[in-house]
Amino acid sequence: MDRRVRTAVLYGGGLNCDIETAHAVKTADAFGHAGAEADRVLLGRLMDRPDDLLRYDILAIPGGFSYADDLGAGVVLANKLKRKLGEQLYRFIEEGRPVIGICNGYQALVKGGFLPGLDGERKQQVTLTYNDSGRFEDRWVTLEVTSEKCIFTKDIDDLIDLPVRHGEGKFVAANCNTLTRLRNNDMIVFKYVSRYGEDDPGYPENPNGSEDDIAAICNERGNVLGIMPHPEGYMFPWQHPRWTREGLPEEGLGMQIFRNAVKYVRESL
Repeated sequence: MDRRVRTAVLYGGGLNCDIETAHAVKTADAFGHAGAEADRVLLGRLMDRPDDLLRYDILAIPGGFSYADDLGAGVVLANKLKRKLGEQLYRFIEEGRPVIGICNGYQALVKGGFLPGLDGERKQQVTLTYNDSGRFEDRWVTLEVTSEKCIFTKDIDDLIDLPVRHGEGKFVAANCNTLTRLRNNDMIVFKYVSRYGEDDPGYPENPNGSEDDIAAICNERGNVLGIMPHPEGYMFPWQHPRWTREGLPEEGLGMQIFRNAVKYVRESL
């Protein structure tokens, strides 16, 4: 019998993609979903009972506009996570349990110092800031898988299409040394490319002007993923803008990201 895998999907405080994210990870065999239990966990309640986090195998921090993005996207959520859940979340990560932060969740992880965690340091080393376009970007993008380390990217084709929905998605490292270390340590997980996989695509294929076209990073162990595009936004083929015009897989490609986390827990933890 398969090991029961429990996933905590945070909601509340302005996070607004929790239902889709939970749907992507919970058991729904008829659609071939990832095959795990998914509890939508109220952010405020978890902060009151932080040890409850350790009852779960996977943590998903979905997208949205947490605390109205006051002081900057994800900043207030990052501070709350660090103050209220910091020790439990660091333990969760150090034990190898998968964590995925999507869009606003990604912003909170990097601004709270949970990612990338170079040298085990618990401080901010990269950021996600205002798009170069000066506008909110709501479009589909093409990504190239660029990491063999990250547990979330196993068996994913070289290219994957996903939607983006953000105003502050530009990835910037603290300095050149940080960026070099992310490259050398195989911690750059996805890059924005052209529809046909060409590097350095420019705008709008790189929708925000991210350094090195970076769309997602992981920690040194590979169990924490921060991703700007929304994998829960491509669970079914009909969600893709070209689904009536060209052959697409029977399942949305974003599903494999969640399935990999479940598989990792079952096989490795």
